[in-house]
Amino acid sequence: MDRADRRGSGEREASSLEERTTRPGALPGNRYVRIVRPKEFRRGLGGTYVATDEALRSPSAAGRAYDVLRHILFGRPISTELELSERLSVPTGLGVLATDNISSSAYSIEEVMRVLALAGTGALFLTMPIGIAIIVVLGIVIISQTQVIRTYPGGGGSYAVAKHELGTLPGLVVAGSLLIDYVLTVAVSTAAGVDAIGSFVQPVYQHRVFFGVALIALIMLGNLRGVREAGLIFAGPTYVYLLAMLGLILFGAFHIFSGTMPPTAVPPAPFPATGTEALGVFLILRAFASGCAALTGAEAVANGTPTLRPPEARNGVITVLLMGSVYGVVLLGLTFLAAQTHALPDAKEQETIMSVVTRTFVGTGPYYYLVQVSTSLLLILAANTGFTGFPRLASVLADDRFMPRQFSFRGERLAFSVGIVALAVAAGLVLAAFGGSVTNLIPLYTIGVFMAFTLAQSGLVRRWWVRHERGWHWRIAISAIGAFATGATLLIVAFTKFEYGAWMVIVTLPLLVVLLLSIHAHYRSVADALVIEDPDRAQLQVATPIVLVPIARLDLSSLRALAFAVAVSPLVRAVHVATSKESAAAFRARWDSWSGRHLKDGREIPLDVIESPYRALIQPLLKYIDRIDERDPRPITVVLAEFIPRHWWELILHSQTAFRLRWALLFRPNTIVIDVPYHFASVGHQEEPLGREA
Repeated sequence: MDRADRRGSGEREASSLEERTTRPGALPGNRYVRIVRPKEFRRGLGGTYVATDEALRSPSAAGRAYDVLRHILFGRPISTELELSERLSVPTGLGVLATDNISSSAYSIEEVMRVLALAGTGALFLTMPIGIAIIVVLGIVIISQTQVIRTYPGGGGSYAVAKHELGTLPGLVVAGSLLIDYVLTVAVSTAAGVDAIGSFVQPVYQHRVFFGVALIALIMLGNLRGVREAGLIFAGPTYVYLLAMLGLILFGAFHIFSGTMPPTAVPPAPFPATGTEALGVFLILRAFASGCAALTGAEAVANGTPTLRPPEARNGVITVLLMGSVYGVVLLGLTFLAAQTHALPDAKEQETIMSVVTRTFVGTGPYYYLVQVSTSLLLILAANTGFTGFPRLASVLADDRFMPRQFSFRGERLAFSVGIVALAVAAGLVLAAFGGSVTNLIPLYTIGVFMAFTLAQSGLVRRWWVRHERGWHWRIAISAIGAFATGATLLIVAFTKFEYGAWMVIVTLPLLVVLLLSIHAHYRSVADALVIEDPDRAQLQVATPIVLVPIARLDLSSLRALAFAVAVSPLVRAVHVATSKESAAAFRARWDSWSGRHLKDGREIPLDVIESPYRALIQPLLKYIDRIDERDPRPITVVLAEFIPRHWWELILHSQTAFRLRWALLFRPNTIVIDVPYHFASVGHQEEPLGREA
């Protein structure tokens, strides 16, 4: 019977995962082919197999229960084909990418007032001029960021600009600065949110570190569910906050201009009228530097442009312009109200200036709680800007081989899971180290982002100067102004905050850059070692290995390992480590009486018995392998027999010697380790005779 006849009779032809059966049709000479493939896979383009959601389902009851729990916490897996539908619209993108910048209006002007109050409450008249100066710098930064988005819409923000226009080292300085700044963004935003809640819930203030870390974990969980779902969660509080603040500003302005302003509320521990420092240029610059914390987060839109719906560049520009406009209105309005009411900040950080101003105009009624709760939620969710920016920047660095490749991995929900978890851990540690205090964290803040702004704008100046692209005259003017403004602000922040904690960032940044370069050097060395220079001449070179089979006792799992070893190489040697003379002699006697050591061709598997009077197993075996390796240059293959029990919890009842030996041999050169598992379900099954394949 030829092949066609066999097919006609219904015989199946297997092709990889498919079963094909050729059967005769209803009419003479007609035939049809029935194709059956597993439900876990479907056919893709180019003859590929595509794993379906069935391939992710666990076969065990415990695994299915874990899958249900994971789906409840993180949601169901999202296919890569649906990535475009997971992108953010402009309204949702404003709620995800701009929360840090918008929310900083709730505490940035307070930080200005806290510094000025050190010279006495009379110095607070400078609050409004400094607030205007901050808004001017913000406007320059926003316009500069629109150029970054238009020039590099693929994401990466300032890092991409500095790397391509100025070189690798400036790019890494920007990347390191932003990574540090994103960690501080999460820590500061969360601490500020906890403070806002603590203004009217005393137990929260008393345990602010605990609540801060818990909130970071909660935001991490929300981001692990995916960008779009995080946007739906975080966009609502952003718009509630904006409406509440606009209502407060309009209501307060009405009272001020109508001459019906109520008495100013007093915080629990107001700053004294007489200050502890003299009002001078340094103190004013320091207040300006503290307020510039508001400009952090402006980078997030440029870095996260790929998360927006097409056209990404256009939507990114719209988002960043809306962000700057909204922030400017809220900050200017709140600064105006604080200045007109002569509100005083709380020296102990128990009540925020936002709470004092709100109590002044609306008391402690429902609207007060609306403002405070929406502010608290936004400040907490503003940490999401860090969770959006850090993982994406880390993935870009990982693609460029400056960070571990795990950071480029996208989880089941299309989120950069490793970066999200790493950021949460780092921010939680920073928050705990500084006691959850916004005032203690602020000095570390803003240096990184202004470093990134300055280098990015300098890179664009070079780009317009060299390439002379369309409109380069006005583009280079905008970039130059941006570089000058942010560079001057950077110097002010570094100078005025150095002794208050900024030195930590200045010291950490070079160390981080060195770490990124070291990671890149490792990946380059690995690539150089593994690269195939000429694929046409590349050939498989097979050398007969020396196969060593450690045997604890003669049983079914050992026999399977020996059978596999004999099939791999003719150079097989068994080795047994005994802890006493008696056990060594007993094993030798049993080995000699076992007929299976003789193969069909007459060869005998040699056995070496090592007596270990100190009862150690792993170390003598490793030394034995070393000595064998010294005598013969051929590669060594160690075949390990491992018994796998029926249930996972039964593993604690076994010594796990194979696992420990496998770990000990992991980094040994010229050594191949093969694990031959023997499952409990195989007990009682008929084993193949030793040497049949040989």
